[in-house]
Amino acid sequence: MDAKCSIPVIDFHDFPNQSSKLIAACEEWGCFRLINHHQLLPVTLMSEMKAVVRSLFDIPMEIKRRNLDVITGSGYMAPTTKNPFYEALGLYNMASRRDIDNFCSQLDTSPHQRETIIKYAEAVHELFARIGNKLAEGLGVKNENTGIENWPCQFRINKYHFTPESVGSPGVQIHTDSGFLTILQDDEGVGGLEVMNKSGEFIPVDPWPDTLIVNLGDMATVWSNGRLCNVKHRVQCKEANIRVSIASFLLGPDEILEPLQELVDDDHPRVFVPTTYEDYRKLRFSTNLHAGEALELLYTPTSHKI
Repeated sequence: MDAKCSIPVIDFHDFPNQSSKLIAACEEWGCFRLINHHQLLPVTLMSEMKAVVRSLFDIPMEIKRRNLDVITGSGYMAPTTKNPFYEALGLYNMASRRDIDNFCSQLDTSPHQRETIIKYAEAVHELFARIGNKLAEGLGVKNENTGIENWPCQFRINKYHFTPESVGSPGVQIHTDSGFLTILQDDEGVGGLEVMNKSGEFIPVDPWPDTLIVNLGDMATVWSNGRLCNVKHRVQCKEANIRVSIASFLLGPDEILEPLQELVDDDHPRVFVPTTYEDYRKLRFSTNLHAGEALELLYTPTSHKI
């Protein structure tokens, strides 16, 4: 694919040289591909985790249904009329050992599967903290002001059962992520993820083994006072095949989230009223606005559309 038509690539080993490129990617695209992250999340662990994910989807339906929601969408999601080719398993907070143990007990995982999930969760949680701090540094915010490492991290594994009849159909509808950051370990061989650019065009994000996709969600837009953009994305069925991905979501604080003080001044007035992640999540569901439109309901009276 032409580099002009693909999402930015950020080299995790090349900071602080990549700092301005990271901020530009988050301002213009709201997403990027991360390479050279293997000191924190090794290729071997990524491969082992993908094998565990595939095996979990092969367990009987009655066991998968034990994976109950903590918040809406955090447990087992069976295929629906709206998304007939999609199913998912998940847990609310992968930063919580108790939540991980509960998830593994629900699904009768083996000791090896449990150990792999724990290692993967720890690595991704550390990666979230590192990326969050690099965003803060790039915006001129002091790291100690963020508290990102204490935010819950939702975990979801996805399977798409694409058939010949489904080619050209949506696997998941257009949406933004409600949280702060998403780290996606995509399928190594089966494409389908598409992100929307500033012109409103959907750009395919083709498979690139051993890399990660990082999306910014609605909470990142609030946190940055509108400077960083959330990214609309979807999954399309490109071929009749099974597609498996692993998504981790850094959600937002349990307490109030509001634009960072360092990013609010006379030239950059406050765009959003304070909210909590939970209140905002409920707002999205109650209004059925899942593609970032709910942010407009948080505008301050004096703000202009960003």
